[in-house]
Amino acid sequence: MEAKPLLTNLSKYLREQGYDLINGPLRNYRLLQLWLKKPGNPAELYYNTLSHAFASDQLLNSQTNSALKVSSRYKNEYKFNMGMSVLEALLDSFGLNQLALETVFSSGNRVSIAYEGSETIEVPLAHIENYMHTADYLHPNPSLFTHANRDQILLISGMMLAKNLVITIDTDFEISPEFIVEVDKKTQGKLNAFKKSERSIKMVSEGKSLFPVAVKAHRLHFDKGHFIKTNLVTDSRAFF
Repeated sequence: MEAKPLLTNLSKYLREQGYDLINGPLRNYRLLQLWLKKPGNPAELYYNTLSHAFASDQLLNSQTNSALKVSSRYKNEYKFNMGMSVLEALLDSFGLNQLALETVFSSGNRVSIAYEGSETIEVPLAHIENYMHTADYLHPNPSLFTHANRDQILLISGMMLAKNLVITIDTDFEISPEFIVEVDKKTQGKLNAFKKSERSIKMVSEGKSLFPVAVKAHRLHFDKGHFIKTNLVTDSRAFF
């Protein structure tokens, strides 16, 4: 079960925009991917893009949602041990599992996680529905027919990406310059450490490239093989 943050500012804000913060280890999400969600099972990648399953003469173009951004003021806060557990899984998803920060931070009060340098890209829902209303299967596909009629197919219609992962750890000891050096050495330069206050340290990832932070997904509804409508699924459920 997903650990619940004390303050869900980041998660709550994204949910209000129809987005689901990515908590799992996977970061291979792409716009217009199809994911399969069977009852009782986690969502799994089905097709890497919509056109690999459905063919239509309608064009699908992505656009930037410049109004939807996050900064480090949107954050999820956790009690220390809970936060370190969440952080371990998060660092693993970025290939930083070898950092083993728990060997440096053996105790503390609180951990917060945020992102900076974000951008959001989306495909307008009206364009997706126009595409689907005119679409045929790319080729005969009994499996696709079955999953579609059971409403088990999710489409990623929006993605938020960010350049920086921002971690703040409130410790129960005073942060010294020597400790900052120790943290920098431990993170091998992949996280830049700063003293935020006497007992708080901030670490920011390198920010060399954008990575997925949150997704917006819609369920595709069919009736006897014919597309009917979509509905948003990431406003209340953590499928990703």
